[in-house]
Amino acid sequence: MSDETPAIGVIGGSGLYQIKDLERPEEIVVDTPFGAPSDSLVSGTVYGRRIFFLPRHARGHRLLPTELNHRANIFALRSLNVRWILSVGAVGSLQERYRPRDIVLPSQFFDRTSRRAEWTFFGHGIVAHVGFADPVSGNLRSMIATEASSLGYTVHDGGTYVNMDGPAFSTRAESEFHRKMGFDVIGMTNLPEAKLAREAEISLASINFVTDYDCWKVEDEPVSAQTVIGHLKANADAARKILPKVIEKIPRQADWPEHRVLDSALVTDRKYWPEATVKKLETILKRFL
Repeated sequence: MSDETPAIGVIGGSGLYQIKDLERPEEIVVDTPFGAPSDSLVSGTVYGRRIFFLPRHARGHRLLPTELNHRANIFALRSLNVRWILSVGAVGSLQERYRPRDIVLPSQFFDRTSRRAEWTFFGHGIVAHVGFADPVSGNLRSMIATEASSLGYTVHDGGTYVNMDGPAFSTRAESEFHRKMGFDVIGMTNLPEAKLAREAEISLASINFVTDYDCWKVEDEPVSAQTVIGHLKANADAARKILPKVIEKIPRQADWPEHRVLDSALVTDRKYWPEATVKKLETILKRFL
C-alpha cells in the first residue's frame, strides 16, 4: 500500500471507543490550528487500509455535544490524509418505524441549533460556500446499507436527521414539533461533522443507531440516560461488525464528487487571500496554492 493512498476516518459515537480487527494500532496526538481534537487518535490498518479512529466524546465519554471541537476533529483527520469518514452515532427515533437498535443512514440534515461560526473553516479573508444540497456521500451510504443489511441488521437507507444543541433531551412539545415536520431521527452531533467534512473535501456518511423514541411516544418511558445506555452496547457491537466490511469496499482513489467541491466553492480571488489564513488552512487549500 502506498503511503499516498487516502486514509479512512472513523468517528466513534456513544459507546464506540475502539474498532474491531484494527492491526498495528498506534496512538497519535494531533494538534490543529483550531485547537485539540476530542482525544488522541488511534492509527492502524483494516484489510490493508490505513484507518484513523477518533472517539467523538473522548474515551470515557467526557465531552458534552456542545463541548465538541468539531473543527479540530475534522481538520485533524484531513491532515492525516483522510478522505472518507464513517461517522457513528446514537439517535432518537421520531417515527414509529424506526425502532431501538435499528440503523438509520440519513440522507438529509436539518439544523435546529444556535451555532454557526464554529462550523466552518473559512472566514478571516477567505470566503467559500460549498454545495450542501446532498450533505452526505451517496456512494458511501449505499456501501453501508449493503454491508449492514448483509449482516442481518434492520437498515433504513435515507431520512432526515434533525440536529439539536443538547445536552438536555427534547421536551414533549419539541419532539411533537419535529415529528410533525416529518423529521426521522434526532441527534446532537452529526450536522457539523458533515458540514466541515464537505469543506475539507472528505466524503462522509453517518451510521446512526436508534436508542429510544425520544419522548413523543407517551406509552413508553420518556428518554433518559439509562434508557439510552441500555442499547449502546448492542449498537456498538453492531458497529464493530459493520465497519470492517464497509472499509474493505472503499476505493483507493479519492475521486468522488465530494473530493473536489472547493473547485466551485471558493469565492475570494486568490490574490486577496491573507497569508496567515492560507497558512492556517494549508491542509485544505494546498492543491490551490
